[in-house]
Amino acid sequence: METREPGADLHQLEGDLLLVRKPAKWTSFDVVNRVRQVMSVKKAGHAGTLDPLATGLLIICTRKRTKELQQYQGLEKEYRVVMTLGARTASFDAETPLLEERSCEGVTGETVRSVVNEFVGLQVQLPPVYSAVKVKGRRLYKYARKGQEVERVPREVFIKGIDVTQVAIPQVWLTVVCSKGTYIRALVNDIGERLGCGAFVSSLERTRIGNFLLEDALSLEELEARMLSHAGVSS
Repeated sequence: METREPGADLHQLEGDLLLVRKPAKWTSFDVVNRVRQVMSVKKAGHAGTLDPLATGLLIICTRKRTKELQQYQGLEKEYRVVMTLGARTASFDAETPLLEERSCEGVTGETVRSVVNEFVGLQVQLPPVYSAVKVKGRRLYKYARKGQEVERVPREVFIKGIDVTQVAIPQVWLTVVCSKGTYIRALVNDIGERLGCGAFVSSLERTRIGNFLLEDALSLEELEARMLSHAGVSS
């Protein structure tokens, strides 16, 4: 699978597959909209949502290549995660205020590694209340923002591996490799509950989708500069 550089005669192309770096505080839809503007295309979509506070790799297809999105959505994902112990939030990340704080006394790097290993393999995961999963035709986060509770359906996900790369209580750095549909926020919340001290995601970056790597992705600014450069050459 190859990415196609934005280049000459864009309107004659079938479309592009772009690797884009999502900035923090942008929704995935915001990024797609910006790509539409920068590339002057009406049709574009992404292959897997990232949370607003998350950063990292988005695969974006334009024009007729949007038909390929489904095949990329099912690919294995890799994330770099900072897990903060000793507190919980409603969104399982830093988007919402702390619900409660708990003591991390007795929690060590060895304890963390032991518990984390229990989450490798096939897992049954309950989607966060702040998520884009639809229930009765509405996104869960829309219910959550109105304080409404709805039943969430557990789903099976596969965690291929979790590498604890650094421990400095209350923070723990992880690299997670997982299947489509895995909520890293839910994984971290579950780990925190198993540890007994609570936990939430304080930083999340997607570094890989299948064989596509974040290091090969363009920022929105770099994409725009390339398009402007091409426009200058063409004029």
